[in-house]
Amino acid sequence: MINSIKFLLIISMTLCGALGGTFFKKSSSKSNKINGYLILGMCLYGMGSILNIILLKYIQLTILLPCNAITYIWTALIAKYIFNENIIYWEYHLLD
Repeated sequence: MINSIKFLLIISMTLCGALGGTFFKKSSSKSNKINGYLILGMCLYGMGSILNIILLKYIQLTILLPCNAITYIWTALIAKYIFNENIIYWEYHLLD
C-alpha cells in the first residue's frame, strides 16, 4: 500500500474515533435512549475499527498503535471548538 494512502487512512481512522465519541456525547443529552446521534456515533466508531483492522494488515502494530493517540488530539480540539469546553492542564503534587 502506498505510504500516502496509509497516512490518510490513519488520519481517517483517528478522526472517525473522535467523531464517534462526539456523537455519543451529543446523544447523551437527548431524552431518547436510541437516537440519530447514537447511531451515527456507532457507525463512526465502527468505521474507525474497520480501518484499524485493515491498516494492521499493512502497518506494524508497534507503529499503528501509537498512532491511535492522535484520536485524543482530535477529541481535545473537538471539545474545545465544538462544545466550548476548557482544556485543563493538570498539575500533580505528589508530596503535598
